[in-house]
Amino acid sequence: MTERVVLAYSGGLDTSVAIGWIAEETGAEVIAVAVDVGQGGEDLDVIRKRALACGAVEAEVADAKDEFADEYCLPAIKANALYMDRYPLVSALSRPTIVKHLVAAAKKHGATTVAHGCTGKGNDQVRFEAGIAALGPDLKCIAPVRDYAMTRDKAIAFCEAKNLPIATTKKSPYSIDQNVFGRAVETGFLEDIWNAPIEDIYEYTSNPAEQREADEVVISFKEGVPVAIDGKPVTVLQAIQQLNERAGGQGIGRIDMVEDRLVGIKSREVYEAPGAIALITAHQELENVTVERELARYKRQVEQRWGEMVYDGLWFSPLKRALDGFINEANQHVTGDIRMTLHGGRAVVTGRKSEESLYDFNLATYDSGDTFDQSKAQGFIEIFGLSSKIAAKRDLA
Repeated sequence: MTERVVLAYSGGLDTSVAIGWIAEETGAEVIAVAVDVGQGGEDLDVIRKRALACGAVEAEVADAKDEFADEYCLPAIKANALYMDRYPLVSALSRPTIVKHLVAAAKKHGATTVAHGCTGKGNDQVRFEAGIAALGPDLKCIAPVRDYAMTRDKAIAFCEAKNLPIATTKKSPYSIDQNVFGRAVETGFLEDIWNAPIEDIYEYTSNPAEQREADEVVISFKEGVPVAIDGKPVTVLQAIQQLNERAGGQGIGRIDMVEDRLVGIKSREVYEAPGAIALITAHQELENVTVERELARYKRQVEQRWGEMVYDGLWFSPLKRALDGFINEANQHVTGDIRMTLHGGRAVVTGRKSEESLYDFNLATYDSGDTFDQSKAQGFIEIFGLSSKIAAKRDLA
């Protein structure tokens, strides 16, 4: 029986060429799998037909936008996940979504191998292969660009020699990955970290320096889940999409950073994630109102570790699953409304309202009606600082 390889297929030049390339290198039949996580572009049926025209024996396409939003973006929002305190894990979140569909297709079609189009020095090769190992431990992985030296020039030559139905126009100077949660741009002139980004590289966000009216929005959450925008019910996908438009229209969510890649190098990345940044900003503030102090302090440590694990491709790991349980528990009371002003590249919280609030006006006020018993403060401070006082007497003796 001929071996079968499931290929993560985008519809672009590299993965279209990879279909025939893998067949020639391995003698295997190729099943192409394309997953829509809100990246836009061509119709899924067009992509499916192209895969078949390029030599795939089977081609599957999946509209996974809601799945991606509900099962991958939402946990990141609940975790306030910002890798290195800035990056909302745009690409890292989409990879396990795609992996799940690749492994399911491999099992369905009796494939022994899964292929992807990653290079040998990026994070995505790890995210794909660690995820595949977790969901299909018996599956092998190959990466034509990495394993068979399938360079861009070779891909174009192969495409022309085989007369494949795909354009071989000059490649964009940038490497771009995008989905509904955001957009990542790298390479080209951005590799010189002294060069400032130019407006041409942005698509999800307008120039924040341009004059425009501010936009006020109220985001409602229930147990950490965004459920309404300005009082109108939304799905998680709709919340992200609507805030991509509104926050993006105000230039919110632009991130230019040098980040620590998993493979050990530093890489300059430019991201734009307007909906993600708006939602995480609102969610963080609602947690400030509704989550008890010690739980909130510990959660911030968990958030950093959760983000690092997702960035590193360990979405399906036991620790990540256990941390999910903690994060869901911590979101139990994160219910209420956050009002924000979107303007000039910033999402600024201006109001908070929650029936689960731990904010007590009578304890917080300095005016009449203050219920805080200040007479107890002196004794509290003496006991609180006692261990330091005892140590100081010893050290100053």
